[in-house]
Amino acid sequence: MDKRQILVVDDEDEIREVIRILLESEGFEIREARDGDEALQMVSPQTDLIILDVMMPGITGYKTCQLLREKTIAPILFLTAKTRESDLTMGFSSGGDDYLAKPFSYTELVARVKGLLRRYYVYKGKDTLERSSYIQI
Repeated sequence: MDKRQILVVDDEDEIREVIRILLESEGFEIREARDGDEALQMVSPQTDLIILDVMMPGITGYKTCQLLREKTIAPILFLTAKTRESDLTMGFSSGGDDYLAKPFSYTELVARVKGLLRRYYVYKGKDTLERSSYIQI
């Protein structure tokens, strides 16, 4: 199977770099965008998941999410410092699938990414069910 492709959208170079290094070490292919406009140009049918910052110059992450939903059904994980209940509600209302607050735990980020991809591909029947995708208890 090809590597899952993740689009990371954040205006902070350091955050994109940390996420890229972390997720590439987990076997994912990472593409990076600095803002919403760039993300809208880069998203493709090969995009399996999008990690999206909320506070960016130009169009906000919420508006970017709405526009991305016109192009893709790939899961969107908001990664942001905005953590009030109203912020979460706005994120989910704009088409987001999950929310992770900055600063974030690396292990939690990886777990959320894998969980979103599992729900998108395995539980929705996008791929054939593989035993290796489950933890044996």
